[in-house]
Order: sequence, then structure tokens, then C-alpha cells
Amino acid sequence: MAIKRMDNVLIVVEDLDAVIAFFVELGMELEGRGPIEGRWAERVIGLDDVRQDVAMLRVPGGHGRVELAKFHRPKAIAAEPRDAPANTLGMRRVMFAVDDIEDVVARLRTHGAELVGELEQYEDVYRLCYVRGPEGIVVGLAEELG
Repeated sequence: MAIKRMDNVLIVVEDLDAVIAFFVELGMELEGRGPIEGRWAERVIGLDDVRQDVAMLRVPGGHGRVELAKFHRPKAIAAEPRDAPANTLGMRRVMFAVDDIEDVVARLRTHGAELVGELEQYEDVYRLCYVRGPEGIVVGLAEELG
């Protein structure tokens, strides 16, 4: 049996509306939003008394999704440090290919995003950068050249 596809990446957030707006500005499409609770959810994620709101966003064309979850119960636990550097263990970022990296960075700045390092070019292949958005979420951006 082989993997059929990667369905989504989950990001737990405090301000669901702000993070949805950030990813919509990036170019993702809001697929759906709603509450999740009940024994089935508790059994799947291994927590009791779960109540959360989730939003599913998809990449245009439908080949990737980001799921956002805001936990009402039990309360979300913050990782330390909040704005962890790139060499911190665990998942650090999600990366997207974009058409115009400078335009995307400018639009994301209106949602509070800041460059983590600098916008750089890798040979004649890519222009790349990392952007830290709402709640410290790091998004990689890559513009293919040529």
C-alpha cells in the first residue's frame, strides 16, 4: 500500500480569523469552517472534552491544504520559544510556490508578516524567503525563475 497524497497540515491557532485572512491573502481558498466536538473527535486526537473550531484552506487547483484549529476546550498549550529559530526541533514552516514573491511579501505585510531573514536568490533557479505571519507561523515562499 502506498500513500495516495498528503491531505493537509494542521496549525493550532488562537486567532482563527486573523490566520484565515493571512492565508487567503497568500492565495489560498477557504474550503470550509465549523465546530468540531464529540466523542469521535476525542478518540481520534486523544484528548477529552474537546471543543474546537476548524477551517480548511486549499491551494488553488486543490493540490494541498492547511487546516487551522482553534481549541476552546482543552485550552491550547503554547510552545516555547514562541518565535523559534529555524534550527528548533519539530515542524518549522510550510512552503508555497508563488508567481511574484515581492508582491506576495508586500500583501502579507498588510497582515503583520515580517521577513525572517532576507529575500535571496538561489543560483538561476529560485528566489526564496521565509515570512513570519500571525501567531509566529512561518511560511516559506519560492518563486521559480526562468
